[in-house]
Amino acid sequence: MGEQGFRVPDVVRIVGISYRQLDYWARTGLVRPSVQDAHGSGTQRLYSFQDLAQLKLIKKMLDSGVGLQQIRKAWGTLRELREPPLGTTLISDGSRIYAVDSPGVVVDLLKQGQGVFAIAVDKVWTDLQGSLAKGSRKRGRGVVSAGGV
Repeated sequence: MGEQGFRVPDVVRIVGISYRQLDYWARTGLVRPSVQDAHGSGTQRLYSFQDLAQLKLIKKMLDSGVGLQQIRKAWGTLRELREPPLGTTLISDGSRIYAVDSPGVVVDLLKQGQGVFAIAVDKVWTDLQGSLAKGSRKRGRGVVSAGGV
């Protein structure tokens, strides 16, 4: 017995896209139904939960102003890096799409997974405070105000 899936009418309702969008995305390979693809007239596509999650992410990116061509390229890179992208946050400035796995790991999905740097300002701040506190305890003195008093 095969895996159960979501039928097209349910998918378009759940994701909030039109039948034409879903059909186009399936025919062009953006998100193909992983449970059962259509094979001619009279057969139906069946989508998995993971397929629905991918479609929902794509819809959110479109709603945020990211172009379909950029989404297609980013999604291809994301597939090459790993699947499913659970634990990843996708961010965009409108022209680039980045995958953020942790505060120090940011990947530019439109540059075939090129790493970009990320610095968590609050972490630098906290580390600096800790270093200064440790240093003053070792020397037995506090912070000196301007003018040396």
